[in-house]
Amino acid sequence: MEATSLGDGQRSSRVVGPDHDLETPVTLSRSASSPTLSPSLPLLVLALFLLSVPSLATSSGVVFEDIAGDPDSGLSYHRVESPSESLFDIIKQQEFYTFDDLLVTPLKGRGAPGVALFDLENDGDVDIYVSNGPGAANSLFVNQLVESGDLTFIDQAVPAGVGAVDQDSTGVCAGDIDNDGDTDLVVLGNLEPNRLFENQGNGTFLDITAPSGLGVDVSSSTSCSLGDVDGDGLLDLFVGNGLDMREQFGIFVEAFAFNQPNQLLVNQGGNTFVDETAGSGVLDLDFPSAPPGAASITWAVAMVDIDLDGDVDILQADDQAAFPTAAQGGLDRGYLHWLRNDGTGNFTDVTRSVGLDKAGAWMGLSFGDLDHDGRLDLFATNFGNRGLAVMTGETDFSLRNFDSRWFLQTQTDSFADSAAAGPLFTPFGWGTSALDYDNDGHTDIVYHGGLDVGPFLATNPGVLFHNDGAGGLSRDVGPLAPSTDHTRRVVHGVATGDLDGDGDTDIVSVSNHDTPPPAPLVPAPSLGGGEFAADAVFVPSFISADPEDFIFTWSGLEFPDGSLSVELNSGHGHHRWVQVETLGTIGLTGAGQANRDGVGAVVRVRPRRGPATLHPVLAGSSYASTDSKVVSAGLGHAKRATVDVMWPGGVVNRLYNVRKGTRVLFPEIPCERGDHISELAEYLQCVHVSLHELGNAGILTQHERARFFFSAFAFFFDR
Repeated sequence: MEATSLGDGQRSSRVVGPDHDLETPVTLSRSASSPTLSPSLPLLVLALFLLSVPSLATSSGVVFEDIAGDPDSGLSYHRVESPSESLFDIIKQQEFYTFDDLLVTPLKGRGAPGVALFDLENDGDVDIYVSNGPGAANSLFVNQLVESGDLTFIDQAVPAGVGAVDQDSTGVCAGDIDNDGDTDLVVLGNLEPNRLFENQGNGTFLDITAPSGLGVDVSSSTSCSLGDVDGDGLLDLFVGNGLDMREQFGIFVEAFAFNQPNQLLVNQGGNTFVDETAGSGVLDLDFPSAPPGAASITWAVAMVDIDLDGDVDILQADDQAAFPTAAQGGLDRGYLHWLRNDGTGNFTDVTRSVGLDKAGAWMGLSFGDLDHDGRLDLFATNFGNRGLAVMTGETDFSLRNFDSRWFLQTQTDSFADSAAAGPLFTPFGWGTSALDYDNDGHTDIVYHGGLDVGPFLATNPGVLFHNDGAGGLSRDVGPLAPSTDHTRRVVHGVATGDLDGDGDTDIVSVSNHDTPPPAPLVPAPSLGGGEFAADAVFVPSFISADPEDFIFTWSGLEFPDGSLSVELNSGHGHHRWVQVETLGTIGLTGAGQANRDGVGAVVRVRPRRGPATLHPVLAGSSYASTDSKVVSAGLGHAKRATVDVMWPGGVVNRLYNVRKGTRVLFPEIPCERGDHISELAEYLQCVHVSLHELGNAGILTQHERARFFFSAFAFFFDR
């Protein structure tokens, strides 16, 4: 395997370093008893769940083209409903719909789909896996870019053995659990066992759920993430769980009794896992007024080295739902929990001490260095203040801010909440990803979302936040595919990656159902203004019969199955990029420690004469989804960059003078550089031996080994 460069219709092998560049172009053409809510809610309460968002006034010049609707793309997908939707079908036929009916209305009756982007066959392009409901196979869209030169896909899920036709599939995470060099799949289920599919290396998978130990417990699993919690070089699994989604008592009536605890499954090798949840500390959540061991409703999880200390921590996004916060006289259960790892797989909830104890209906997570200060920040999706204002009449959002927003990590190991600048009145959100969509060298954010809790349908036209370079985000108007009306899509899963190999980051999203164009989109009451006010709408799936007593009748609206959107980035011609694919070398070098995917590593890209950005290598975040693990970093106007990788365990490697338009396979060189000149010889001997082993394994060419060696030598003196 060689480091590759993906550019304008060509793929080249480029190994770069302090002195010179080596290029061997290979042509590759392409086409382009708790508080409860009162049932006597006003009609405007209905709009609570029904709202959407709008537009700002900046434009990057980037546009996206959705190819999923092109019949020649091969991207045919329809998300079918979950079995619980039949319960709602019965309720809709009643003469009246009341608050009591709301409580027994299934949550996510149309499903909770996720998406994973990964390279199935190690052929250099990105494939797409999308979950579906029972009776319909999940989809594995295999990218044909390398094989044919055209960006088309073939759905190989069933012949590959990952169709899971009988499962109500939800979240997906992907990673190499057995360090054999190919990507395995974890597919979660709703009130049924989660499944583990082992990649056989030939385009097929083997269902090893039973012997692996993953299918023992049955919960309403929502999202999952992989990471090495104990430093043994094996990917462990963290699963976020919610509640029984056949009803909504846990949303409106009882804060903790109906919630299902999350799970930590530790990899033992040999494709087997042991449940270490109870003794790991992940259940010891710091809720101010909750009974010991209480769980919340978790929608998103991520295993990420948030404090850059060399081990993966756990972040989870929990849901306040309909309960008043402690500041309002209720209780807090919806936090962005940070479970800090001590390096051995033991976790401590530090949420309240670092300032992440902001009660909200948190749904999705993404990470990046938004303000270029060398620390990882986080973005989290939320219910949205506009819906909250409509439901409760609140205007003081210092008490309860349900905006999707960002948290900047400070030097004191705490987070500054962007809400301090005032509410944004954002739309509802599920999946989110950090990306540099215009390659200007600053980390941007994309998020989507839609909410269907039965009678209430919220919409979101898709939000693309542009970074001003100082950690300030503002909405970019117009770039998301104009041919796709995301306002009519109830989007859940979102993932990003470079599908067409042109260096720009593309966006994949999946909805659980859509709204047909004849159905009206009703403007929501104008509250609070802001850049998202103009396009706030909702879908009136029920009609008020007596708003004072919360009595409605079904409008008769029927909604089609969910859809897939694959939006290709048009690029930004005068901006440059580099891409980094991490490769842990456990089993490849004698001293290698990092898992084969390099999951848990943090990549630092510093353009020449530009600020650095940080990119954690994740195997599950967003909501129910997994981004491509290939890091894509914009360089702005720079032509070269320095790339650092901090591996799990804390070892840092550096590669100098990485040219624009270059994709680099960056292997772990498991050598500490030391602090004194007397350690130079030992350090260089370790580097030489490791690079020699990687050459013998066919990972690096002689030229590439020389480049990494020269960079390691220079790095020793570069303090």
